Amino acid sequence: MNRLAKTCLAAVITALPLPAAAEYPENPVEFVIPFPPGDLEDVLTRMIADKFQEDYGVPAAVVNKPGGGGGPFPGAVSVALAPADGYTVGSFVIDVPLVGPHIGIAPLEGNPFDPIGIFLSYPFVLAAKGDAPYSTMEELAAYAKDHKVTLGHFGDATTPARHTKATAKALGFSFATDAAFDALDCNTLASGDVDMINTTLQLIRPCLDDLNILMSVTNERIPILPDVPTVGEIYPDLALSTWNGLFVRKDTPAEARAAIAKAAVEVINSDEARKVAEETGAEIYWLDADASNAQIKKDEATLARISEILGE
Repeated sequence: MNRLAKTCLAAVITALPLPAAAEYPENPVEFVIPFPPGDLEDVLTRMIADKFQEDYGVPAAVVNKPGGGGGPFPGAVSVALAPADGYTVGSFVIDVPLVGPHIGIAPLEGNPFDPIGIFLSYPFVLAAKGDAPYSTMEELAAYAKDHKVTLGHFGDATTPARHTKATAKALGFSFATDAAFDALDCNTLASGDVDMINTTLQLIRPCLDDLNILMSVTNERIPILPDVPTVGEIYPDLALSTWNGLFVRKDTPAEARAAIAKAAVEVINSDEARKVAEETGAEIYWLDADASNAQIKKDEATLARISEILGE
């Protein structure tokens, strides 16, 4: 091909319209939860997935990949290894971005995730039987100096368990023994296996009137427990909540992040979400990406204090 022909061909190609860039979303979207179905993050994430599907006309589904708690977070790993295109979204508890990068899981090292937004704080409480000889953290601290008190939790490496142990030490006592349980409900206390449990309000709601709730690990007092102080009121340096948020890979396009956030905000502001909050005692709200990053930074400092108190 001579020079003139090449020049003409180049001009024709330049004049042709470029193929339109694919708009997000055009493929199914997965919301990955690293826990079994049924808990609050599962309920709300399913509502968000349904709203996303309704808004954008593409299939959106929740995929549960259990193995969370203190690790190894297979659900989080699957999000970390997926393409950064917005079609795989993590619905993660606080431990994934704050603990996951530091426990030797290669795909999570360096924290590969950015928050879309935080939308839930679990109604974690410290509960004892109604006939326990203490009904406040101060009374527990005094009692535990001369008596053995045992604690049940969801796992040694979980943030709620470590936080409760650190709070005890900050108040001048330690639990004599502690143990992990798959379920922490009314039966756990009734059986006498432990004296106290660190659990969520919805798991003990059926027997709530028969229990002593000493503190809540929440941002604000739980409305149905107006006399129960938050840990921040008892020991301000350990103020914390166990939250859940939506996360994507760091290179995910802005238009995907915006679309996911839009559906989530619509759900969080809905009557259905308010009903879930009223029925469970959960704090349901929306922190955007910037506010979520600020919360994560604050919680990193609190977890560092917890490690220091526990002598880690």
